[in-house]
Amino acid sequence: MRFIGTIEAKIDAKGRAFLPAPFRKELQPSGKQTLYLRKDIFEDCLVLHPETVWNERVDALNRRLSLWNRSHQRILREFMSNVEEITLDANGRFLIPKRYLEMAGIVSDVKFIGKNDIIEIWSCEKSQEPFMDPDDFAQTLEEVMGMEPHVPSLSSTNDIK
Repeated sequence: MRFIGTIEAKIDAKGRAFLPAPFRKELQPSGKQTLYLRKDIFEDCLVLHPETVWNERVDALNRRLSLWNRSHQRILREFMSNVEEITLDANGRFLIPKRYLEMAGIVSDVKFIGKNDIIEIWSCEKSQEPFMDPDDFAQTLEEVMGMEPHVPSLSSTNDIK
């Protein structure tokens, strides 16, 4: 499952939003409509995790945390206490609880941004600017992608030793 693109939408007076059709379509093959909503750890946005992705993330976190370490248990408690299970209705709508709208500074206009296996929900007011300066983006991407390990070509005998 791969979510891509940016789609603007409105939140109604009750805090309901339509999950954009391209994102709903991406969820359909799994047959599951359960999502998990959480405030992003680093940014002022909300994140929707499909159930399978959520379970993978929680399992990965649990593998890194010790049941016998107080700090680890605080991390897990903080992470799990700020999660809301979301179910889409027959029309593809879901309710964003008021406290989550407040956490992300969302009033009425939002941007759904597909980011691989999750969907971010941003306040339109907060996401007007680019997330990175275009030159910084290009330079950082060049640095990150330049770190890719060399994989020998099977067609070249010089690469095989």
